Amino acid sequence: MTFDLRIGTAGWSVPAAVADRFPPPGTHLQRYARGMNAVEVNTSFYRPHRRQTWERWAASTPPDFRFAVKVPRLLTHDQRLADPDVGLDRFKAEVSGLGERLGVLLVQLPPSLGFDAAMVDDFFKSVRERLDAPVALEPRHRDWFSDEMDGWLAERRIARVAADPAPHVGADRPGGWRGLTYYRLHGAPRIYYSAYPPEVLAGMARTLEAERAAAPTWCIFDNTAAFAALSDALTVAEAAHGRSHIQTLRV
Repeated sequence: MTFDLRIGTAGWSVPAAVADRFPPPGTHLQRYARGMNAVEVNTSFYRPHRRQTWERWAASTPPDFRFAVKVPRLLTHDQRLADPDVGLDRFKAEVSGLGERLGVLLVQLPPSLGFDAAMVDDFFKSVRERLDAPVALEPRHRDWFSDEMDGWLAERRIARVAADPAPHVGADRPGGWRGLTYYRLHGAPRIYYSAYPPEVLAGMARTLEAERAAAPTWCIFDNTAAFAALSDALTVAEAAHGRSHIQTLRV
């Protein structure tokens, strides 16, 4: 048995270098979604979007396409997980417009936010009460990277993101709940800018194929600043799937 393997980028920009792989007609999202099966929405971290916007995005994609959505920074960085109910109510009302295309909730924490068991537990209980989607957590404080912490997260069905570059030892490997595997590749050596060399992409494809044997697996390229992400994602998708990832018959 194998599980879903979803490969995509942060946002759905289609750079000129690969535009011929995502031909018209359609918006950038429609073109992107004819070739990739997932995307990560980062703009939700910075600002709210109307429910109608989420509904339009969902309607622009094939039925098997999925969105990972980043939880607003108001909750994670400004309020630092405290008193989340009002913000989560608003977020739920908006992002529910995706319907079944909501695939993962991504919660990224600031590097200064260590582990507070009661606050973290309360926050994720509030999330679960409102949204029925798997949770991928990207912490960046050293508190979060230990066997004990992985056990705590696993008990609560919270997957820990595998991030590159890794902020701490072990952060480059998936952790927490292993019912979901989620990689975020930010570019190295220059974060957000660098493309990955072919041998790294080939290794990632092999890793993803192994991971999907155990759980639904996501790989998102966030090295978007110099337009490397979609090319890297295509390379990995084609290697991991063993065929061209562009599905030209999608409409």
